[in-house]
Amino acid sequence: MAGEQVQVLNALDVAKTQWYHFTAIIIAGMGFFTDAYDLFCISLVTKLLGRIYYHVDGAAKPGTLPPNVSAAVNGVAFCGTLSGQLFFGWLGDKLGRKKVYGMTLMLMVICSIASGLSFGHEPKSIMATLCFFRFWLGFGIGGDYPLSATIMSEYSNKKTRGAFIAAVFAMQGFGILAGGVFAIIISSAFNSRFTSPAYEVEPIRSTVPQADFVWRIILMVGALPAALTYYWRLKMPETPRYTALVAKNMKQAATDMSRVLNIDMEAEQRNAEKPLPVPAAEDQSAGSFGMFSSQFLCRHGLHLLGTASTWFLLDIAFYSQNLFQKDIFSAVGWLPPAKTMNAIEEVYRIARAQTLIALCSTVPGYWFTVAFIDRIGRFVIQLMGFFFMTVFMFALAIPYDHWTRKENRIGFVVIYSLTFFFANFGPNATTFVVPAEIFPARFRSTCHGISAASGKLGAMVGAFGFLYLAQNQDKAKADAGYPAGIGIKNSLIVLGGINFLGLLFTFLVPEAKGKSLEQMSGEMEDDVDAKQAEQQQQQQEAYSSRTVPAL
Repeated sequence: MAGEQVQVLNALDVAKTQWYHFTAIIIAGMGFFTDAYDLFCISLVTKLLGRIYYHVDGAAKPGTLPPNVSAAVNGVAFCGTLSGQLFFGWLGDKLGRKKVYGMTLMLMVICSIASGLSFGHEPKSIMATLCFFRFWLGFGIGGDYPLSATIMSEYSNKKTRGAFIAAVFAMQGFGILAGGVFAIIISSAFNSRFTSPAYEVEPIRSTVPQADFVWRIILMVGALPAALTYYWRLKMPETPRYTALVAKNMKQAATDMSRVLNIDMEAEQRNAEKPLPVPAAEDQSAGSFGMFSSQFLCRHGLHLLGTASTWFLLDIAFYSQNLFQKDIFSAVGWLPPAKTMNAIEEVYRIARAQTLIALCSTVPGYWFTVAFIDRIGRFVIQLMGFFFMTVFMFALAIPYDHWTRKENRIGFVVIYSLTFFFANFGPNATTFVVPAEIFPARFRSTCHGISAASGKLGAMVGAFGFLYLAQNQDKAKADAGYPAGIGIKNSLIVLGGINFLGLLFTFLVPEAKGKSLEQMSGEMEDDVDAKQAEQQQQQQEAYSSRTVPAL
């Protein structure tokens, strides 16, 4: 790294917090707002899909999605997200963050609309087209993870970088909240306009034909926030760090910084116009080791293992919460038996429950992280989060029979809520932040994509592996279509163990609080090595050119 690069990057590190930083949080954050809305809104309408397309005449309970169809509808977006994280993460390092950033958002807009337009005359064809579009929706969502985190980290100063990246991720909470609120509004409007009896009173009329519009509207509205920010994403310049360190265009990096940040970069521009000295050119090769080379594995292999493993383990626990929500909703009276409601009222009840969960634990947890991440550090927050998740999981699991009694269920709800408060004020946020800070610029997006993809793999294990695992040990008492499992108590014990493993793997992740990206990635060390090599070369040249006096 040349001295001119150090000047430009140091200007970024010490820049005061400015309006553009908040603009970048909104532009990047609206992508995560959309991500969360699109990923979580499907859980609001799966019950409705079962009633509409899988009704069985004469059945005592409303129709539900078969296990394989439910897994496909809920999980196909995760598969797409995993693929998108790997692909767009790699592409962001190859082509630049800006060139790829608009692609992901446009894909999300198109596929959100297409999901609501899923077509066909048979349930199989409708579910197939819905799954097809939700896979590509997830593909676009996946690209947003590494790109948004990397862009925010590369524009931030080192003092508030953690809070800015965490604020982008915290927009997920508002996305989940918005999905619940919008579903409440739509279901209330349709239920008041198209009244219908409960299923136990009149099964056929409990699902009005207009209910088919409800789920389609809820899915399609996810395109709106993404479309509103598309123009502003296109207007964002490439990050100065990518331009300086990867594209090697110092003049353009200085120009972009002057355009978006209130920094006088005239001196840096003049320096950038000077030709690079030979040692600086040699410095480009000093840090030119490739991805997964022996040098990369030596420097960053354990860090990548740490970020990938902790995100994988966290998401197993985080997404398995869906197993217990029905028990919690029933315990506090938020969700009565399905047969006592009509189809649209059930959407309303589920949406209300999800909104209350988001308000009480999800959103506060995210913003606690934003407030404290640059004060107490990423490592402490992640360690604390995994610790309390472990404690609370075991507190639920070991006396599980105690919590199943009606008079004790409120205590179960409180401990459950605390578990996921500390997931959000803990590893759910820090696993997103850290990979954007500790790897070299030319690998940053790729490594974040690998870490995030590991997380989505854990999400699939948590959401679907434990769905089968948590079934009653007596097959006769298991949910329809599922084999016998190990039961909820034993599943909670396993999840407690997984959280403890996450705590242990946290020790592989370095602390980035108050340090520049170049310090964390080792790119500053390349600079020092190159300068030392330059000094040694100059000393050798001076020694060899000395004139020895004749005796």
